[in-house]
Amino acid sequence: MRSRREFLQMAAVSAGYFAAIPNFARAAAQQRLSQDDLLNFNSKGQVTLLHLTDLHGQLKPVYFRPPSENFGVGAFEGIPPHLVGTGFLDHFGIPAGSAYAYAHTMVDYVSLAKAYGKLGGLDRTATLIKAIRADRGDDKVLLLDGGDTWQGSYTSLKTQGADMVAAMKALRPDAMVGHWEFTFGKERLEELVDEMGYPFLGSNCFDTEWEERVFDSTAYFERGGIKVAVIGQHFPYTPIANPRHLVEGWSFGIRPDEIQNNVDEARANGAEIVVLLSHNGFDVDQKLAADISGIDVILTGHTHDAVPAAIRIGKTLVLSSGSHGKYLGRIDLKVEGGQVVDASSTLIPVFSDVITPDPEMAGLIDQLRAPYEADCNRVIGTAGSLLYRRGNFNGSWDDVICDAIREERDVEIAFSPGFRWGTTLLPDQPITIDDMYTQTSMNYPAVYRTEMTGAQIKAMLEDVCDNLFNPNPYYQQGGDMVRVGGMSYECAPKETIGKRIDNMVLAKTGAPVEADKRYVVGGWASVNPDTQGPAIYDLLENYITRKKVVQPSGAGHVKVTGMS
Repeated sequence: MRSRREFLQMAAVSAGYFAAIPNFARAAAQQRLSQDDLLNFNSKGQVTLLHLTDLHGQLKPVYFRPPSENFGVGAFEGIPPHLVGTGFLDHFGIPAGSAYAYAHTMVDYVSLAKAYGKLGGLDRTATLIKAIRADRGDDKVLLLDGGDTWQGSYTSLKTQGADMVAAMKALRPDAMVGHWEFTFGKERLEELVDEMGYPFLGSNCFDTEWEERVFDSTAYFERGGIKVAVIGQHFPYTPIANPRHLVEGWSFGIRPDEIQNNVDEARANGAEIVVLLSHNGFDVDQKLAADISGIDVILTGHTHDAVPAAIRIGKTLVLSSGSHGKYLGRIDLKVEGGQVVDASSTLIPVFSDVITPDPEMAGLIDQLRAPYEADCNRVIGTAGSLLYRRGNFNGSWDDVICDAIREERDVEIAFSPGFRWGTTLLPDQPITIDDMYTQTSMNYPAVYRTEMTGAQIKAMLEDVCDNLFNPNPYYQQGGDMVRVGGMSYECAPKETIGKRIDNMVLAKTGAPVEADKRYVVGGWASVNPDTQGPAIYDLLENYITRKKVVQPSGAGHVKVTGMS
């Protein structure tokens, strides 16, 4: 494990990469961007890597509020990606109130969202990709999909991922990895992989009976006269974070030794550039960059972090390209003598009001959504306040979901999983079916009702907290803390497991949650295949329709201690 000082030095390098982006400060200060500004880049070398990740089914532009809390622990405390708000702006030299400040932080989010509009939309992304391919030449560009692409919307649920596969095929990616893709089940996954027409890579997915790799680990490409190896890495904790029965007979894991073997093999096969296309999460991949030799670039996903340019760790560049289609990542590489000798990188915010939609992709999106458009646009209520998901401990959308579970299922305490997918609504915006499904669209949606003792509740919270704040990134699963409604508690992320959760109190009475007392609780997204209850999206639709105007009740609160 690297020291905190070493990682701070690495972060300083990233600031240098960011500062080198031409015209960034000028464009941001003007607060008025053009498509040309977004595409303006110091092209170099023979190879351009383009990276999309964690789209979560979003074909259209979205609002997506960045988190106000993204704590790192151990060597990762206080360094990218664990910077938010003004700390993020100061670190990367981004002017407050600028378009880039809006794209990357929650500072003054509502007013800046109204000024700069939505981000994303695959028709806008298509415009950027086509422009870069035209500028650089198809033979120099690799487009790579970091996974969590097929799940997270009304249409992706109804089509079981087919809409996203069709849209992505039109972008012509060169390779892909996965995570939530596996929640469609093995049979459906294999159907869609066959339909893709490009590699679904996974060096870390094995058949448990034969100990054979399920998918190819590596794909080779020639770009700009350079041989490029792309090694795939699926989310390592898929059978734990999601229902195991959906991938029965397959095992995952980080498998660093396997990655090193694949890197060595790629080099032996003549690869001059080695890319790890990963869905491990940012901190896991920062550690892998330090532990594995021979990787030139890690394109990371899963944790939805966005940094303005790649971070250098040793000889490896690590780039995280955010989520929900808000960004397009780019790295240019110059190779001499079989080695990368120079690089430049950027993260392009996909400002939907600035970029001209690609007509071909726009038409395809309309076609894919047409059978569902009426349902998607059906209004069921109004946002009484800003509704968002991201944050280590709370998100107002999940607070609303917990309120809905408490009322609709008549429980004392409600839980909502710490998923990082889900878009944002501004105050007074109508809530459509489409909006509601961006928070709840999944294949194991049952809302359970059961009893738990106070001791069991604490043990569950401790377990999830350790998955989030274990100082060894290899033991982190990358989500946020389970959301709680109907009770409050204190959390000390720097403590060890069993000591992080304290002072659990019922919101309704102010009484302590007692270890040996039983409480009626409700939640959703259980990995247990026998879970019974209404689907979360049906329950939430009923609640919103009945309330008409929704905002969190504030019946759940977390006090974080011991963090700067």
